[in-house]
Amino acid sequence: MRIDKFLKVSRLLKRRTLAQEACDGGRVEVNGRVVKPSYNVKVGDVVSLGFNSGTVSFEILNIKETVRKEEAESLYRIITD
Repeated sequence: MRIDKFLKVSRLLKRRTLAQEACDGGRVEVNGRVVKPSYNVKVGDVVSLGFNSGTVSFEILNIKETVRKEEAESLYRIITD
């Protein structure tokens, strides 16, 4: 699955266009590398997402095309540094 779609499906970002803009702006890293919106993520990848207030790092646990709001958090695990 593309990183921009994963960020939207997991509800870490509200819209896919926001995810694409974050990738284009260099605020999304996968396994330590800045990626484009078309990057294909895999289970086990560590993603860092930069916000104005800081950075959120998480590990991808599962990949699904669609999930209900209640199940969205089961797709990833937040990593605390």
